Amino acid sequence: MHGMEDGVRAGDIALRTSRYRVSGMDCGSCAAKIETALRRVPGIREVRVSVPGGTVTVSHEAALGADAVVRPLAALGYGAAPADPVAEAAVPTCGGGCCGPAHSDAGHSHAAHSHSHSHADPAEAPWWRGRKAVLTLAAGAALAAATLLGLLVPETEPWAFPLALTVGLVPVARRALAAARAGTPFSIETLMTVAAVGALVIGAVEEAATVLVLFLVGELLEGVAAGRARAGIRGLTALVPDTALLEQDGAAPRAVPAAGLAVGSVILVRPGDRVAADGIVLSGSSAVDESPVTGESMPKPKGAGDPVFAGTINADGALRVRVTAAARDNTIARIVRLVEEAQESKAPTERLIDRFARLYTPGIVAVAALVAVVPPLVFGGGWTEWIYRALAVLLIGCPCALVISTPAAIAAGLSNGARRGLLLKGGAVLEALGRITTVAFDKTGTLTEGKPRVTDLIPFGASGGVVSEAGGSEAELLAAAAALEAGSSHPLARAILAAAAERGIAPPAADEVTALPGAGLQGRVGGLAVALLSPKAAGPSLTAEQAERVAALAQAGKTVSVLLVERQAAGLIALRDEPRADARQGIEALDRAGIRSLMVTGDTVQTAGAVAGMLGVEAHAQLLPEDKLRIVRDLQAGGQRVAKVGDGINDAPALAAADVGIAMGGGTDVALETADAAILHGRVGDVAAMVALSRRTMANIRQNIALALGLKAVFLVTTVLGVTGLWPAILADTGATVLVTANAFRLLSVRS
Repeated sequence: MHGMEDGVRAGDIALRTSRYRVSGMDCGSCAAKIETALRRVPGIREVRVSVPGGTVTVSHEAALGADAVVRPLAALGYGAAPADPVAEAAVPTCGGGCCGPAHSDAGHSHAAHSHSHSHADPAEAPWWRGRKAVLTLAAGAALAAATLLGLLVPETEPWAFPLALTVGLVPVARRALAAARAGTPFSIETLMTVAAVGALVIGAVEEAATVLVLFLVGELLEGVAAGRARAGIRGLTALVPDTALLEQDGAAPRAVPAAGLAVGSVILVRPGDRVAADGIVLSGSSAVDESPVTGESMPKPKGAGDPVFAGTINADGALRVRVTAAARDNTIARIVRLVEEAQESKAPTERLIDRFARLYTPGIVAVAALVAVVPPLVFGGGWTEWIYRALAVLLIGCPCALVISTPAAIAAGLSNGARRGLLLKGGAVLEALGRITTVAFDKTGTLTEGKPRVTDLIPFGASGGVVSEAGGSEAELLAAAAALEAGSSHPLARAILAAAAERGIAPPAADEVTALPGAGLQGRVGGLAVALLSPKAAGPSLTAEQAERVAALAQAGKTVSVLLVERQAAGLIALRDEPRADARQGIEALDRAGIRSLMVTGDTVQTAGAVAGMLGVEAHAQLLPEDKLRIVRDLQAGGQRVAKVGDGINDAPALAAADVGIAMGGGTDVALETADAAILHGRVGDVAAMVALSRRTMANIRQNIALALGLKAVFLVTTVLGVTGLWPAILADTGATVLVTANAFRLLSVRS
């Protein structure tokens, strides 16, 4: 079975989806040739090519043969192997650069046999050892030898330069012929071959040989650039260690391959080790550096019950971790898979450029033909001169820089976002984000932390030693409440116990603790009858002044518990799900970007209003999921482009209806499957960061298109006028490609 397989139906035919890694593919022209060739294969219904990811995904009928994808790619000079990690481990990988055929023995569940050719994967080899580099060096050496020989023995020039030309021209011509047979007659190889042969015919052999070497250098640079773009994401996989220390049957931990860890296994992570799998800490405490995965600079304390992620670094204490995800499903694997799949999703701008390029190249060929024929026939110009200019026009017409202008920027933008914990499902999402005008936030777990915290401790003073007669203290109040809540897993109980732990308060022992359904808890602490009740249940014990304090806290959106000691009110404890630390700054950043923010929540009007007031956003409260969906659609009907930010579960209808659905923090597992984008860090400010990344990427694309078309326009005019010739033409094309790629790479280093 090739790569991942998903069942799809086209009419009455069941289709499967297979994914391949392709070596030697490094520009838009490569992608176009591959897509055209595979669409002609019987049984293949859809083809998606990702140059930045180096992958090809095909939807095909179940009866597709083992070599149906590999053979056409090999004929074009590309290597292919299944993208599924398990398949890759079981099947020898092979491939080749653009310069020669390659084969793979990629097995298939529907195949009876396969061809066996085992080679090193060029994608893993240094660029200077690849076939492109070898061919470029050979062609360069042949040109240098011909030049030297021509200087020393001038009479050898008539055959030395044609011989040097053939060193590079033959492989390029073979690729041109293969592309033409596969349905791409106007490939860059075809343009280059026609130009080189034409130059040979009119006697411009030295220039033709030089231009060919420059063309090969340009292709080599494109390959290096594409490899660098892929390395950023694939490098994430290197964060996961090869081995893990497995605990089993009470024996001493032993080293086992991390890729084979099963869910439920228990591993030991020593100080200084990388965590080998996603899991939950069973025992031990330590600080864990999560910066390799999330970018957070400060290590996070971890103890029993806390989650840890594969690839993070354990700092100072041993941890026993129960594995919760297999290697192919851990955090890093899912991030890599998401980004690679996202790179296969073309943005609207990219699709437009692709369509333009399909018309542009034949148009350039037509212009070159007119330049070669019209002046000599109509105006009596010299054939050699105008054919020479036409050949230069052909070279200028190479669409590589134009075609790669958008995917290079999109890939760099997606990679930059992934490194910062901003995961976007494709170029279309990245492009749409920059046009957002309104962001609708969920409250709980999105604008707020998603768990209550103790915000107010108000002792009243009561008899006995639990809370002192002199008015008591916050510590005594919290200690008594914590004594009753010890052992409870209720969110409010956990908040009270956490507040006590933060203050270093050890709760006294409580006896005879019983729950009062719908009211609270009661028990005995220090020999005294103590109860922690809701304001309604404690009502008869409250004075008018104390009841006013309770009402004021409730108006502020806080949950209030009343502590009674011997049936007298001893104090109040108020709790609230507080806004995230960066929530207000995140809202302000969106406001500066000209984007309106609002809150849509199912919480009460009082609680929503209190949080909204703190953050300065418009609040819509007590909403059901269908109400949130209605608000999103109403905004869209009013001409707004809406991003919905939530947890990806109970906000699912609104997330799906929004122009862009974004899942926050704790909803990441769902987000990776359902939402358009996900914020791993759980920072509200990252929504504005996503928008800024989108706008920078789109600006970069516009710059790239202007560079590509601008340089071509200038040299097209100067070539027709006879100011520039073949050398400047190919330098313009290669230079434009390098400039466009380098400009796109600037996005990789953007941090805000």
